Amino acid sequence: MVELAEAAGVVLAGGRSSRMGRPKGALEWHGSTLLHRTAALLARTVGGPVLVVAAPDQELPELPPKVEVVADPVEGLGPMQGLATGLSALHERAPVAFVCSTDMPFLHPALVRRVLRGFADPEVDVVLPVARGYRQPLAAGYRTELAGLIERLLGEGDLRPGMLFRHCRVAQLDDAALLTDELARHDPELNSLVNVNEPDDYAAAVARPEPEIVVERFGALASGGQRGPRRVRAASLGAAATAVGITLDRHIVAAVNGDQMTRDARLPLVAGDTVAFLSADAGG
Repeated sequence: MVELAEAAGVVLAGGRSSRMGRPKGALEWHGSTLLHRTAALLARTVGGPVLVVAAPDQELPELPPKVEVVADPVEGLGPMQGLATGLSALHERAPVAFVCSTDMPFLHPALVRRVLRGFADPEVDVVLPVARGYRQPLAAGYRTELAGLIERLLGEGDLRPGMLFRHCRVAQLDDAALLTDELARHDPELNSLVNVNEPDDYAAAVARPEPEIVVERFGALASGGQRGPRRVRAASLGAAATAVGITLDRHIVAAVNGDQMTRDARLPLVAGDTVAFLSADAGG
């Protein structure tokens, strides 16, 4: 079985959206951008490298630390070209990758993990969600060795992901197959797969309530009756700190879900997360 430590992440940044009037990845998202949020979420989920595939000469907003950028050699060939570029860049570094577009603001790590578990079958080349009524090729898992096949198909003029699926072994995950255990608890409506394609979509997404998380304080931060878990709504670590009256600075460190230690205010949070704040000089 492929472990998350062996998996990589690929975000297809995309170019300017004619409907949005600007690149989707640069759209503001709760103090960050959609691209930063998506890349950071994959970085906190998978164990391998995270790549952002950009169009030639595309200017990108600031990205999380250690996220790499690889440029498409050809512009205008759509997601298949970006997929080939990303998988080729990862082929020697990870056996599989979760590939997504940048315009999925509600993507949950539980969906990423569920898709990657599909590679427990060594015969599977692609793990493809077929949910919310559609195939989801830009929220799917791919073996990185498929890069050569995709490049060949592009050379033959096949620019649609559906053409790739005719040439490899695809495990399809419908709504019921996706909604098991963790994903059913935290994203029962499969909002992970919601795309922001129109200005109205974006406005509606921003207007949604931020995810509910649990915040705990330890050490000196728990004095004055502040001990014990508290539920707040926050889309980022910085928002969670603000919600409980904490200034996130060099004196404070946070543990996300008991393991990931960070001070990154823009780290994306999702439903089900637990954040523990403690003084850095008290064991952080």
